[in-house]
Formats: sequence, structure tokens, C-alpha cells
Amino acid sequence: MDKSVQHKIYKYLREELDTDRYIHSMGVAYTAASLAMTWDYPVENALIAGLLHDCAKNIPNDKKILLCDKNHIPITPMERKNPFLIHGRLGAYITEDKFDIHEREILDSIIYHTTGRPEMTLLDKIIYISDYIEPNRHKAANLAIYRKLAFQDLDETLYRIMQDVLVYLQQGGGEIDDMTQQAYTYYDQQRRLQNG
Repeated sequence: MDKSVQHKIYKYLREELDTDRYIHSMGVAYTAASLAMTWDYPVENALIAGLLHDCAKNIPNDKKILLCDKNHIPITPMERKNPFLIHGRLGAYITEDKFDIHEREILDSIIYHTTGRPEMTLLDKIIYISDYIEPNRHKAANLAIYRKLAFQDLDETLYRIMQDVLVYLQQGGGEIDDMTQQAYTYYDQQRRLQNG
């Protein structure tokens, strides 16, 4: 990563994120870089995506919707109703607009880091998992297991995290985003095919 872009990213994150979100973003970036090294993926791309995955998180929800409308960023009715889900899409826009980063794989991993999607790329998986297991997380289910498993079997880790997230959402009475359900269904089917 060009040093001037790196400096610009860190400066933006320090100014735009609250302390906890900044620390979380650093944790995701370091975890993503470690997973990238393990799974033979370009470390720089994982680091950039990890740093910027939540770059729009602290924007107030009403402003998230306004910014999406203003910049013609499509959002689903579910996202409009639950604007906290928009930060991935808006984060990808900021990544392109402010930092001139246009690699589709990086942008998609930022868009889908919360919901997942069917047929995730290796970077999608790395960022989704890193967001869940980074060292500053303490409340999520089965963290110790997943922190070890992610370096042994990425797909199994992905599946199990998705399963835990769905159970958590169902028990909490929250709405489940269509993409989250589609992603889980896809990986559940893949797992059944593999296990025959």
C-alpha cells in the first residue's frame, strides 16, 4: 500500500470512528492480514479491507440513508428500515471515493462483511471471519474455537459463524436480512454436498 494512502486511511479512521470502533478496525485489519498469510491471499488487500470495513459505521443512520440516496447507492427496503446495515455499502463507496481504491474484491468484501453472500471470495471470507474473531471481541459465541479453527478450516469457520449469527438473530427477535439467509442456505447446501 502506498504510504500516502496508508497515512490518509489511518488519519480518516482516527477522525471518523469512535475509539472502540477504531480499535476494532485495527483488530480486524491485523486478523485479516494473518488469515491472508495463512490462506495465501495478498496481505495488502486484506489489510486495506480490514481497515476500511467499518469506515462508515459511526455515520448517523439518517445521514447514511441521505448519503446513499445522494450518491445513487442502491439500498434494499430492509436496509432502509434498518439503516445500521447500510455501513458496508456506504463504506465501499467511501473506500472508492476518498482513497481511490477500485479493486472490486476489496469493495465487495466491505459491502458483504456483515451479511455474507453466496459464493463468497476468499477475501469476503477473511473479512467476514476477521470481523467476528478479532482480538477485541469478547461477547460472541464460541470465539476461542473459531479463533483456532479459522487458521485450520476457513469454510467450516465461516459456516459455523453464520449458523451462530442466525441463531442469535432468531433468539433476539431481530429481522434477518435476505442476504444473510441466502448466504447461510448456500453454505449449508455446500456443506451437505461435501459431507454427502
